Amino acid sequence: MSQEAMALGTLDYLIILGFIGLIICIGLYFSRRAKNTSDFFLGGRSLPWVLAGTSMVATTFAADTPLAVTELVKQGGIAGNWMWWNLLAGGMLTTFFFAKYWRRAEILTDVELIDIRYSGKPARFLRGFKAIYMGVFVNALIIGWVNLALMSLLQVFFNIPQQEALYWTLVAMLVVFVYSGFSGLLGVVYTDFVQFIIAMTGSIVLAVIVVNSEQVGGIDGLKAALPPETLSFFPSFSSDEVSTAGMLSVSLGSFLAFLILPWWNSWYPGAEPGGGGYVVQRMMSAKDEKNAVYANLYFQIAHYCIRPWPWILVALSAIILYPDLQGDDAKLGYVLAMKDFLPVGLKGLLLAAFFAAYMSTTASQLNWGASYIINDFYQPFVKKNATEKQLVNTSRISVLIMILVAFAVTSQITSIAAVWNFLLQTGAGLGLVLILRWYWWRINAWTEIAGTIAPFVGYSIVTFGLAKYVDPSWGAPIIQDPKGFLFTIVFTISIWLLVTFLTAPTDEETLKRFYNKIKPAGNWKPFQTQATESISMWKLGFLWISAVVMAYSILFTTGSLIFQNWTEMWIYLAIFIVSLFAVKTLADQVKVFE
Repeated sequence: MSQEAMALGTLDYLIILGFIGLIICIGLYFSRRAKNTSDFFLGGRSLPWVLAGTSMVATTFAADTPLAVTELVKQGGIAGNWMWWNLLAGGMLTTFFFAKYWRRAEILTDVELIDIRYSGKPARFLRGFKAIYMGVFVNALIIGWVNLALMSLLQVFFNIPQQEALYWTLVAMLVVFVYSGFSGLLGVVYTDFVQFIIAMTGSIVLAVIVVNSEQVGGIDGLKAALPPETLSFFPSFSSDEVSTAGMLSVSLGSFLAFLILPWWNSWYPGAEPGGGGYVVQRMMSAKDEKNAVYANLYFQIAHYCIRPWPWILVALSAIILYPDLQGDDAKLGYVLAMKDFLPVGLKGLLLAAFFAAYMSTTASQLNWGASYIINDFYQPFVKKNATEKQLVNTSRISVLIMILVAFAVTSQITSIAAVWNFLLQTGAGLGLVLILRWYWWRINAWTEIAGTIAPFVGYSIVTFGLAKYVDPSWGAPIIQDPKGFLFTIVFTISIWLLVTFLTAPTDEETLKRFYNKIKPAGNWKPFQTQATESISMWKLGFLWISAVVMAYSILFTTGSLIFQNWTEMWIYLAIFIVSLFAVKTLADQVKVFE
């Protein structure tokens, strides 16, 4: 296409500016309600499940997400999405085993749980350390990779150099600060709602236009131009390498390890075992426990089952349209499709959708990170007697500081995949601690400290020892060869188990207070003053498994319908009906939605 055909028109700019103006106005409107930290970070604990759940989905729909999916599909076909589809089980675990507990805890951040679950100096150290590590370091990494995706879009769409694109990301973060830094969570959540509608509408419009273009020829043309393996929902199990021919090809053992292991033992932002970060923040902002459970269930289904298909369709079309894009450049196929196929007006809408996705994620990360810094570091360690007004004002300052830190980190990041892999590897083995602290009284602060530090040691042994001097495959990405990941898991679990039994339990009074407040199931016999509420853990487990099956069946029923694979569609639909019946029946029995 000609350069003129790809240029933005006046209408496009008006749409983009109108969208940014709308978001700023919504944010500034809610700034009047942020009078204390509960308002600023939890919206006054008043959110219905639709708003809370949509905000979760919108936060995970960042500028990098469609680009990442495009790269995964280029490298491994539709099955390449198992790189993130595998985390569904952990999300559903949070829905049924932890959502009520988080809301019942009535704390401001998930890090504050340390204060009510553990005792003594180790707990005090752990809370302060995690506030800075999560709120500043990890948060900056997340915003950094989101910024990197925005830079890719700016470079391709506006034909500007990388350095100029970097500075424009700073401008974008400052725009986010204008509304999120003053409005707090309520402004973030309501703008999330608007941004998600715009982002999904734009994604669907792009998918329809690109797939039905003359070059692709609709779904029939897509199926004719691509090998059947590329359209398979599952990988080939004939090799232990990722194929470059458009199909994910791994050994069955590697795939099962990748499917079974990460969700319950590896910490990863947005998919923390037992919940964490902005997901927990939204659950704690729900108006009651029932809304917290519904919000998380809605999030899991929308995130894993419904949202990906428009991106996947564009990604498959990009394989046909831009066959020369390889490696890290493969992700640019999505941006080029936007640039080449959208007419004036729709092009502005799609760019507004991308900016919406970017702003939603960045606003949530900044608000979430500030909650750690203020609630779990500044107030406990710096200014214990700070007034609510001082805390809110300091929160706004901390958001601005985090923007500058994230900007510095962005300038150093070159690969989104490398950051993902680093976070997964350095959280290997910690996840089980985050699950068991709710269900086993013997877990203490030293357990969590050991579980947080040990993965870094294990990862260093793998990277600088085994991978360097023994066999490079030890350092391969998890889905290609999981043995390095498995080593870190075993190493970490061994360390924290040893530390648990070598150190004293949490103070008895602290454990009693925690049990009486949360009423957790599991091994709490020393602190039970009456018979445990007759919640069948087996039924809860079957409910969780049924919900996981239900979600995957929605995902594959939708995909089969899109690709007109009618036999498969009816099979997946039947599985969905059976699993939905099981979910409803078991949920009624264990009263999870009450």
